[in-house]
Formats: sequence, structure tokens, C-alpha cells
Amino acid sequence: MGSLMLSKISLAGKLALFSDTWAPRVVGEVNHCQVKLAKLHGEFIWHQHEHEDELFLVVEGRLTMQLRDGEVTLDPGEMLIVPRGVEHRPVAENPCSVLLFEPSSTLNTGNVTDARTLERLKHI
Repeated sequence: MGSLMLSKISLAGKLALFSDTWAPRVVGEVNHCQVKLAKLHGEFIWHQHEHEDELFLVVEGRLTMQLRDGEVTLDPGEMLIVPRGVEHRPVAENPCSVLLFEPSSTLNTGNVTDARTLERLKHI
């Protein structure tokens, strides 16, 4: 087995490369899943993913995940897995950065198509 060139990924360094919100960037891939970074501020849309679970890990700030039967607030270093089929809406009252881990087939707006839907994500 030959040696591989592995390089570490700085989350802070990658987050410094963009400023727009609700537009995830792909920073890596693991077993057909993408590792994404996103900056959030304000309210996203209510949506669900029929076939994919989503992992949200807060890197900076605070994220509230609204669910139809309550909400979960996450601080830096905390994560939440939203199972497929669960309707949710991310809300960040102040700027927040998150790491997302989800299948590469996951559309950011799930079952809803609107102006925030991103068919192709940028890789950084």
C-alpha cells in the first residue's frame, strides 16, 4: 500500500473563505457523504428530507432547530441528528457556523424548492 498525502482541514480557515449565509460549502467527502460548512443567520424554511438523515454540529454561535413539536438549542461543540422525514427549520438569531454531515444526495431545502435551493454546492 503506497503512502497517501493526507492534509488536515482547518474549519476556521475554511469558514474564513466565504461570508454568505445559508449556502453550504463542501469541505470533504466520507463514504458517499459530504462534510459541509455553512454560515447561518435568521430563519431558514420548514422542510424535511425523505431519504436522508442530517447531522448539525455547531462550530460557532448558537443554533435553534425548530421542530413541529418543540425545539432544540445547540451551542458550540453540540450536535443534533435530524432523522429523515422529520420536518425542521434551522434558526440562528445571531450569526452561527455549523458543520453538516449528510449524504451527497441531500438537497439543502429538502422537499421544498425555492430561491434558497442549491442544486450544486461549491467545494472549498
